Amino acid sequence: MVFWVFGYGSLVWNPGFEVDEKVIGFIKDYRRVFDLACIDHRGTPERPARTCTLEEYEGAVCWGAAYCVRGGPEKEKAAMEYLERRECEYDQKTLVDFFKEGDSDQPFLTGVIVFTSTPDKILNKYYLGPAPLEDMARQIATAFGPCGNNREYLFLLEKALFDIGHEDDYVIELANEVRKVLGIIGGVPAEMNLSSPTNASLRSSLSPLKLSPLPGAIALDS
Repeated sequence: MVFWVFGYGSLVWNPGFEVDEKVIGFIKDYRRVFDLACIDHRGTPERPARTCTLEEYEGAVCWGAAYCVRGGPEKEKAAMEYLERRECEYDQKTLVDFFKEGDSDQPFLTGVIVFTSTPDKILNKYYLGPAPLEDMARQIATAFGPCGNNREYLFLLEKALFDIGHEDDYVIELANEVRKVLGIIGGVPAEMNLSSPTNASLRSSLSPLKLSPLPGAIALDS
């Protein structure tokens, strides 16, 4: 069982499992949204964090990284079990076409696994749904859990997409709104915009979060 998995959140900068091949590219007709709760990692049940999931949207393009795992049943099984623990708040595995950078006509891969979530608050207890940008920013700016704060997840995603050369306007807008909130409440100054060339040193100073395989199910970043 050789498989490919598409990462569009924290998997972009930190897959957390042994990878045999990584390819930068995109999937079509999906876009990132910060509509999913994280209550065990960067948030709590009382004050959930917001992490990104995918929303079907015709004509959209979502950039990220596809990872291949091969090398025998045991290795492949271990990688999938790790991903299922890490992505346990995502209740669906969707198969998608993956397009390699520089070729948008023919899929580079078909049947690539991507972890997604049902956009229904009854069927999926982790689904928060959309909210005004300002409300999401305040939630992200103030949420934290056993493994860190919510804003770091967003800022690291912003940096990871910058590093692969495919920034996401929605992520940038949300990150900048979070900076405004942090400036108001005494955190990071609002002008610290990672997408600005003048803040290259700030981008380079944000080291990726290290995640290790976990013994039991816990909600982590996708």
